[in-house]
Amino acid sequence: MALESFELQPPAYVRVRLKARAPSKLAGLGNRAIFDGPMTALFCSSRCPGDRLLRTYEYVQNLRDRGVTVISGFHSPIEKECLRILLRGRQFIIICPARTLKGMVIPADWQRALDTGRLLLLSPFPPTQRRASLASANRRNELVAALSDEVFIAHITPGGQMERTLERAKTWRIPISSP
Repeated sequence: MALESFELQPPAYVRVRLKARAPSKLAGLGNRAIFDGPMTALFCSSRCPGDRLLRTYEYVQNLRDRGVTVISGFHSPIEKECLRILLRGRQFIIICPARTLKGMVIPADWQRALDTGRLLLLSPFPPTQRRASLASANRRNELVAALSDEVFIAHITPGGQMERTLERAKTWRIPISSP
């Protein structure tokens, strides 16, 4: 199934939360209607203590089984494993890569979810941003938090960039939970 990409405006609440850092538009691929529903953001630093892994996987399975839409960059190893868990469900998923969607190779398991209308890819990056960087990952994470109705933190390395994103989400009064 050939899917067409589209552009959309970020919701007003995202412009309020991000102010001057808000993107003027978002590129999308997939089921555009997913964007209009409530979203739970998922974040995990690259390194996660073992005691949190099982609780995180159980929590994500619960989100999947309840049909909760999950939004994330799905970039860290734990986030990738959570995506694999979510792809086995029927709920909606929003993936926000830290790069442009243009020219992106879609993995087969993502394609199946795209074809069935369960997946939306979103990016605030221009076609020239073909590779992820630390700066684009931070910008993406801030956007994911700003779009969400609640945030689930599997683990955050103290003093890291993700911690700053979490602090911003707290100022926006977004409910935050962790295992």
